[in-house]
Amino acid sequence: METLEAIKTRRNVRQFTEQAIPDADLDQILAAGRLAPSAKNWQPWDFVVVTDREQLQRLSAVWQGGGHVAHAAAAIVLTLPVLDDPHRKLVARFDLGQVAAFIQLAAADRGVGCGHSSVGDQDLAREVLSLPADREAAVILDLGYPADRPLAPLKRHDRRPFEELVHRGRW
Repeated sequence: METLEAIKTRRNVRQFTEQAIPDADLDQILAAGRLAPSAKNWQPWDFVVVTDREQLQRLSAVWQGGGHVAHAAAAIVLTLPVLDDPHRKLVARFDLGQVAAFIQLAAADRGVGCGHSSVGDQDLAREVLSLPADREAAVILDLGYPADRPLAPLKRHDRRPFEELVHRGRW
């Protein structure tokens, strides 16, 4: 799939089939995240991959709107170091956003849908994932094959018109 086609195809998926994601595809999706750019090549992230149904169920409880995680074929929990410095925290979060985008596009390229969830209950996340004290769960990306319809380029995007948001040279 061409990059722009993957971008047009990617959509948030929150209802999944029971079909497992082949390990080779999951590894390729993870590899794409690993290759995301990072300020000064810091790469502050680690990924915890969850495919166990019971563990996914427990993980879905770390955020009030995370119920869809329980029904995914897999979840990738993006973790960061616990940081006190506000600047480093901001940089790490920006870097993690790029990781998430790379993972979502690689998933779309393989016909795998992706949703995302916040993490509100760090204590539960630590318990479910056995995270060390110096790490925090930053975001959950849940993956699976879409239950409603396969991924395909969207004909209509709910986005502001190009001409309205692009300013050239000045506002």
